[in-house]
Amino acid sequence: MNFGIIGSGMIARFHAEAIQAMSNGTLKGIAGRSFDKTKSLAADFDCQAYESIEELLADPNIEIVTIATVSGAHLDPVIAAAKAGKHIICEKPLEVTPERVDEMLQVCAENAVTCAGIFNRRFYPAIEEFKQAIDAGRFGKITMAEASIKWYRDQAYYDSGAWRGTWKLDGGGALMNQSIHTIDQLLYLCGPVKAVTANMGCLIHEGIEVEDTAVATVEFESGALGVIHGSTACWSSDGHPAEVHVCGEKGSAFMADTSFRVWDFMEEQSEDARIKKELMTTSAQKGMGANDPNAIDFLGHQRNFENVVAAIQEGREPLTNGAEARRAVALICAIYESAQNGSKRIEL
Repeated sequence: MNFGIIGSGMIARFHAEAIQAMSNGTLKGIAGRSFDKTKSLAADFDCQAYESIEELLADPNIEIVTIATVSGAHLDPVIAAAKAGKHIICEKPLEVTPERVDEMLQVCAENAVTCAGIFNRRFYPAIEEFKQAIDAGRFGKITMAEASIKWYRDQAYYDSGAWRGTWKLDGGGALMNQSIHTIDQLLYLCGPVKAVTANMGCLIHEGIEVEDTAVATVEFESGALGVIHGSTACWSSDGHPAEVHVCGEKGSAFMADTSFRVWDFMEEQSEDARIKKELMTTSAQKGMGANDPNAIDFLGHQRNFENVVAAIQEGREPLTNGAEARRAVALICAIYESAQNGSKRIEL
């Protein structure tokens, strides 16, 4: 299928690299706010530079549009693309509030187009093994679960764009921008959340409206209890991996980025030896994007895009469909509501 990209910054380049590597997609063109930047990016990928988003959306050859604008500016291009009959793959978060997500999904439904989010961390082998083990009941009753994102962004990162660190366009800080992928993994593995209680603060950065550190206790509908802690104020020389831990009455698994630190079950099975051989981490593992947002490969994006294309062609829902992408936004906004109201317990 033929792709167009809306956006011309760093994330748009990342999308272009992923599309170029796809087995079932071709990049046809790019449109952004700055035509000079758009032309430069399009030249790098040998595709068309459109002078406006409207021109890109009017091209009948474009079948799918990826949205690579800033977080709080996803709604308008998604709605425009849906009304133009284009399928949509939108960067995380889908939008910065559940209400804005609902608005875009309603328009997509009315125009019978697919709207999917980008959660590239769902598409690595370790998370697939993790999910299969949970679905097979290998953990027994899940008792505890955790998402831990102890990352670092320097002051220059927030100073590099006026939108960064704002509620309107960033939608939040360490949780909505950096931690959302790991929070999505937690939801994907452990299911819906019943309620949250949270605290947050801006501890080391200046001139931003949002949190650089947050901690939430989570009550899952299954009865399991959990913790989410996300930060951009945890310096380390190599960067700490983002981790997801799940423990139950019959097993425990701790995943660090794309591999496991712990894979331990009361009843071992034949696949465990392979997983321990192929998917276990080393103590020297660096955090993927933990200190540098550019230090992430595009393989997860590529697989995410390929999954959406296959779903469209087969007439089914993609793994990261709009409803799935909404869940992390709703949970993060509930955490913010709790923290802003004296750690009030918020039911979802």
